[in-house]
Amino acid sequence: MKESFRQSMAWLHTWSGLLVCWILFLVFSAGTASYFRDEISLWMKPELHAVNVQGVAPATAAVVAVQALQERAPDAKRWFITLPTDRTPAIRIAWTDPDRSKRGLKSALIDPASGVELKDPRETRGGEFIYRLHFDLHYMPAIWARWIVGFCAMFMLVSIVSGVITHKRIFKDFFTFRGNKGQRSWLDAHNASAVLALPYHLMITYTGLVTLMFLYMPAATQVAYKGDREAMNAEVFPSAGKPVKPARVHMPLAAVRSMVEQAEKHWGGRAAGALSVTSPNDANARISVTRAAGRELSHKQAAMQFDGASGALLAQAGDDPSGAAATHGVMYGLHIARFAGPLMRGFLFISGLAGCAMVATGALLWAVKSRQRQAKALKAGGKVGLGTRLVEALNLGAIAGLPIAYGAYFWANRLLPVGMAERPETEIAWFFIAWGAAMTLAQVRPDRLMWRLQLGAGALLLMGIPVLNVFTTSSHLGVTLLQSRGPAAVAGFDLTVFALGLLLACAARRLGRDAKAAGTARSGAASGAAPLPEAT
Repeated sequence: MKESFRQSMAWLHTWSGLLVCWILFLVFSAGTASYFRDEISLWMKPELHAVNVQGVAPATAAVVAVQALQERAPDAKRWFITLPTDRTPAIRIAWTDPDRSKRGLKSALIDPASGVELKDPRETRGGEFIYRLHFDLHYMPAIWARWIVGFCAMFMLVSIVSGVITHKRIFKDFFTFRGNKGQRSWLDAHNASAVLALPYHLMITYTGLVTLMFLYMPAATQVAYKGDREAMNAEVFPSAGKPVKPARVHMPLAAVRSMVEQAEKHWGGRAAGALSVTSPNDANARISVTRAAGRELSHKQAAMQFDGASGALLAQAGDDPSGAAATHGVMYGLHIARFAGPLMRGFLFISGLAGCAMVATGALLWAVKSRQRQAKALKAGGKVGLGTRLVEALNLGAIAGLPIAYGAYFWANRLLPVGMAERPETEIAWFFIAWGAAMTLAQVRPDRLMWRLQLGAGALLLMGIPVLNVFTTSSHLGVTLLQSRGPAAVAGFDLTVFALGLLLACAARRLGRDAKAAGTARSGAASGAAPLPEAT
């Protein structure tokens, strides 16, 4: 019975992982990069690299932002202000168009020290595109994408749990790696990458499902609150104060500085992170100040609401959340890790890369096993089965093709004209054009040579980014290292993508060396597909 149960878990582990592994690889890679989405966005806007937030207090930045909004949109229905941080150096202001027939927001970036609008930053989705990609995908309604990703995440959770059950010597094998042993090597690599960050894999998968639990499991809230979603939001996601209709009586805003300073004092010196102004310059104006993210696990931040005309404190929320709200906030916070400092984000980034390796080696292991099962048929002049060939092609297009897509996205950011229309959409289009080309070539010829070509292309694109930066910007790796100018995030980004490209180059080189030693290139071309390289 024990062996039968373990065998059933092995079957469940194999198929729950394989059926969704290619989407999971995209989700894991994009989610891993999202730990540094602010730094990616900053890198993709080189015009902001000279902005310096050192010495600018949040209260001072808030005054600068309000003044800028008074000049641009004094009659807007709402203002939104995102104060600068070390990771996002500029003030972002946004406002609703006073023309009620027009929807959407207008926005601008403001230098927090001088108050001058930064008019030249190129339009780009930056790291926000990569962040949204890992749960909203693209080119489809977000609700569909979140159901697809949630379905895959549930399969991932089942695969992790069943993998732990089916593996007899999970921790012993973690310290065992046998290179150049075919299937055994891939299994060792899969085990090591899985066990290396097993707590992380469980946490990130489970919390990813929890973040969208109200979408996946709405029945409980429907029963508890009798379909009243507003009542549920008020209890689970409390906000400071309630919206008030404008009085349509002009009244200047009270001093914003005193409100921000009062809020920061109440929070024990914690800085303000954002402001929201409803009905500015109206007798019923309301100003909400939200605390900046800190080192606590919960992503929920306290807020205080003030009367915009008098500056009097009206309401506050988030200081003592309910148990349900605190639990949800911690689960969400663990997933997005806004609490993490640079060192912790680096550790999470490495854990995410281990997750990518786990998914990739699992997919490759299935292909290796399948090909070995068909070895006799191949020797007799037969062909690789359709399922095996499809999996090998999808493995190639996802594992080797995605680095090409990311590289194309970053190269497009530097090479597309700064002022071109619909520039963000064009950058994203190049991501999918490059990935689509890689996927198509993988389907045409899923052999060892194509692995080498695609891994080499990804290596060239990623390793070439620091060089491209030298010729397209004035703030690049050389300036940061030699002259100590420019944000450290720029140097960190360049070094990271170069290191990832170097890993791809080493993999491509190893493929070529294996092919030469084993003489497999010709036989692979004859059969339409070649054996995968040994795990190293």
